[in-house]
Amino acid sequence: MIQYYNRKTGKYETEKVAGDRYLNWIYSSPIGMTILELLVKKKFLSALFGRYCDSRLSARKVPKFISQFDIDMSVCENKDGNFKNFNDFFIRKITKEGRPIDLNESSFISAGDGRLTVYDNIDLDNLVQVKGLTYSFKELLGTSELYDTFDKGICMILRLCPTDYHRFHFVDSGTCSHTKKLKGSYYSVNPVALNKKEKLFCENKREWSVFKSDNFGDILYLEVGATFVGSIIQTYEPGVRVSKGDEKGYFKFGGSTVIMFLQKDKIKIDEDILQQSKLGFETKVNFGEKIGKRI
Repeated sequence: MIQYYNRKTGKYETEKVAGDRYLNWIYSSPIGMTILELLVKKKFLSALFGRYCDSRLSARKVPKFISQFDIDMSVCENKDGNFKNFNDFFIRKITKEGRPIDLNESSFISAGDGRLTVYDNIDLDNLVQVKGLTYSFKELLGTSELYDTFDKGICMILRLCPTDYHRFHFVDSGTCSHTKKLKGSYYSVNPVALNKKEKLFCENKREWSVFKSDNFGDILYLEVGATFVGSIIQTYEPGVRVSKGDEKGYFKFGGSTVIMFLQKDKIKIDEDILQQSKLGFETKVNFGEKIGKRI
């Protein structure tokens, strides 16, 4: 059972997990772990499933998925639910009214919908995956060239489960560098997997870029793929100015993660999010909502 904090109600809620029985079995049993290493984590399986989700045959899954996970279609641009295939539904766009953006220049917003964990005053040699499991900044990026930029800053982990809106956005106006891509496996990013697989984020396929924001300094975006994620699609143009809230990219089917590193003394994250993170709970956030402020 996975619980997260709903900051709007001030209560803890239980997450509905797609394929929860399968997930618990494969990451908790000897046979499941063997299948995971031999088959599930491999690129070809996720690519194969991705092709199915791009096929017309997969469209029949959409109505049941919407019903089973109580997905609010009233905020989607395509309200009639006439999707070409499952990935067409999965990468659905949301209306401006459905996700209002806090445009105050001093407000730091969430880059997407998901469950957020934040660590401040970070040690880049011992980044926290979960309690008891750590990894390093160099292992995550494949380089230590940005170590001095983000040391003692903030690390934000935004986990997108399969039921979430799967587009991610720029949190401020500015320009973004080219994306650097790192090959890897396709482990799940669900907390069940994070508690079992050491250095999981460093093992998975991932892409990173540096966003030079107008109001919050340099921000490192790192997108992590996961089991059955067909692709990470970057839709921005490197070096071209963007506005706050503009789309950066999206994930095709599967749970995924956006990790962001912020420089020291640039942003103060909202206290409720920091407190829940210290308690070991993720906080549910939506794209565009204020989650911090400029120092």
